[in-house]
Amino acid sequence: MHDTDKKEEKVSIWEVVKSVFAAMLGVQSDKNRQRDFKQSSMLPYILVGIIFVVLFVIGLIGLVSLIAPN
Repeated sequence: MHDTDKKEEKVSIWEVVKSVFAAMLGVQSDKNRQRDFKQSSMLPYILVGIIFVVLFVIGLIGLVSLIAPN
């Protein structure tokens, strides 16, 4: 194992959002996936994932309510 393998690369919140979005769409790159799994805390990924799912469901509900008559 090299010293560079032990180094934890800190990610910004924007990188977390991009990573979660790519993973939800199934297009996450292996390099980014490995970087994400090296992080010390998975909490930011969980929070962004929950927010993304909630917004997705609200968007679907809004879309269906526009299309389907009452």
